[in-house]
Amino acid sequence: MKSTFAGLDLGTDEFAGQVQTSLARVEDLLIAELSSGDQILTEAATHLAKAGGKRFRPMFAILASHFGTDPGCDDVVTSATVLEMTHLATLYHDDVMDEAPLRRGAQSANSRWSNSIAILAGDFLFARASALVSTLGPDAVRIIADTFAELVTGQMRETVGPQDGDPVEHYLRVVWEKTGSLIAAAGRFGAMTAGADEQTVKTLTRLGDIIGTAFQVSDDIIDIASVTGDSGKTPGTDLREGVHTLPVIYALAGDGADSARIRELLVDPATGEPRAVTDDAEVDEALHLLVAADGMSAARARLQEMADEAYGLLETLPSGAANDAFASLVRYTADRIG
Repeated sequence: MKSTFAGLDLGTDEFAGQVQTSLARVEDLLIAELSSGDQILTEAATHLAKAGGKRFRPMFAILASHFGTDPGCDDVVTSATVLEMTHLATLYHDDVMDEAPLRRGAQSANSRWSNSIAILAGDFLFARASALVSTLGPDAVRIIADTFAELVTGQMRETVGPQDGDPVEHYLRVVWEKTGSLIAAAGRFGAMTAGADEQTVKTLTRLGDIIGTAFQVSDDIIDIASVTGDSGKTPGTDLREGVHTLPVIYALAGDGADSARIRELLVDPATGEPRAVTDDAEVDEALHLLVAADGMSAARARLQEMADEAYGLLETLPSGAANDAFASLVRYTADRIG
């Protein structure tokens, strides 16, 4: 068995080799495209690409392409590269907004150079992605343009907050726009460029929606639940940043004494807005209350609903190595929360 991503089982050596070959071609094209500018631009633009990463979006597109008639074609590799460029561009901009010192275990571009250089490097990646996707035709250009818009809208929506709307639906919408939309595009591009039929393309697009959103939800559950286990993660990162994720939102809506205390810890009483919890003792108290709260059970149930929908979609697609690989990814996403 071979895997290139935690929880993803690629089955036979033959299928794993096909996927690895496509991923290697994506890597070569990615570095070539980002090395096309002046030296300072090339160094900054390739900084994150050379730092590594899971290449999850290209992987998703390549797996989706195996439901088409020509999974190894150049257009699949091109579209997968466009997706990774787009993802990398958002990371440069995210690091500036978050003032992040590290990314993928290396110094972030904004720390190594400056915010301006990091922003411009992200812009360059968007530009190169736009140029590359244009070789796939007007439909592909429209898809990536719509995805650009969704990524930006999600960031803006998160910054503004839910206002008077439903906080759960706001959270899920932000997660889809910031994460799910690009993985949905991966399913769509991979299937479309490999010659899959229209219904298969739609199904794999929806599968990307679900898996992208579900993976973020599972990450958010782990950020809290890891306080009682040994996940290798530092628990409470979101609480320290004043970010309310799905388990927290559900718990805050409760009417018991624990929910009241959680509100005291996590909500600014003057504004009603989330507050960053910086005191270690308060973080620890909040985490233990959240683990035991009904909100955690509700978040787990919502995640399972997503997994069940994903399994249902896979049942409508042809069986085979790619279907099995996607099923292993769904299982991992649902089971990794413990």
